Amino acid sequence: MTTPDGSRAVVVRVPATSANLGPGFDTLGLALSVYDELVVERLDTDGIEIEIEGEGGADVPRDESHLVVRSMRYAYEAMGRRMPGVRLHARNVIPHGRGMGSSGAAVVAGLLAAKGLLGGDVEFGESTMLRLATELEGHPDNVAPALFGGLTIAWMDEGVPEHKKLLVHRGVAPLVLVPEFTMSTRVARSLAPLQVPREDAVFNVSRSALLIAALTQSPELLLAATEDKLHQNYRAQAMPETDRLVRTLREHGYAAVVSGAGPSVLVLADGPGRRLEAAALAAEAVDTPWDARMLAVDFKGGTVRNHAEGSTSS
Repeated sequence: MTTPDGSRAVVVRVPATSANLGPGFDTLGLALSVYDELVVERLDTDGIEIEIEGEGGADVPRDESHLVVRSMRYAYEAMGRRMPGVRLHARNVIPHGRGMGSSGAAVVAGLLAAKGLLGGDVEFGESTMLRLATELEGHPDNVAPALFGGLTIAWMDEGVPEHKKLLVHRGVAPLVLVPEFTMSTRVARSLAPLQVPREDAVFNVSRSALLIAALTQSPELLLAATEDKLHQNYRAQAMPETDRLVRTLREHGYAAVVSGAGPSVLVLADGPGRRLEAAALAAEAVDTPWDARMLAVDFKGGTVRNHAEGSTSS
């Protein structure tokens, strides 16, 4: 049994993401050059077979509750199709529970796998993919860059998610500092207040507008552009090591922010040299070790292609 275009298995590749970027709460996201890759094969039975390498290998479920499988089923049902049995082999590199979009990547991976296996039968446009991903994830700030790459602005228009992709200035050099401990996105979101002072809202509007200019045209403005008063201070109590590192880096002139819901720290350096200096400063932190990852901005977003006949999924 094969898909209508003849493919029986697909390879999916999805980048990590960092959301918020400081002031752009629930709106801005950046795709980064760390990738989860999956081979998804359509089976002749109704069973689910899952193999996992790397991040989360000892913890994530290996049944219908696996987020990639749930996302695939959601896509099939949305298209009015019955999902077949599948064999999934995942090589996970995106850290889990660290604010680098691992759940959003899993959602996007499942949708892309469904898109690939249903190719030639039904078509998924960009708007459909973003809508399904947002319905599954709850908000579009991580799934938009995972789908489309680059810097994305995401918003809701009468309940419908929209996005705009922008190219990042080549002088921007991302650094992600990843700790050993994790942070629950649900807990982090619960710490942000439902209402904020008007002056804080105006402050963040100005910084978010400036951040678009800094990331696309003027990297020298990144320190001022990444200031935030909406969410990071409120979440600091749950991750004091992250808060201390962000404050230390910013005091030394580096555009450091909490990556997504944390606890990783994203530094948007205005050049490779500055990025190395920021990593060296983080290495001096005595409260917890930080794994410094020198990354690039991913410009392609998630991809899906037919798996070569006769090749293996490992």
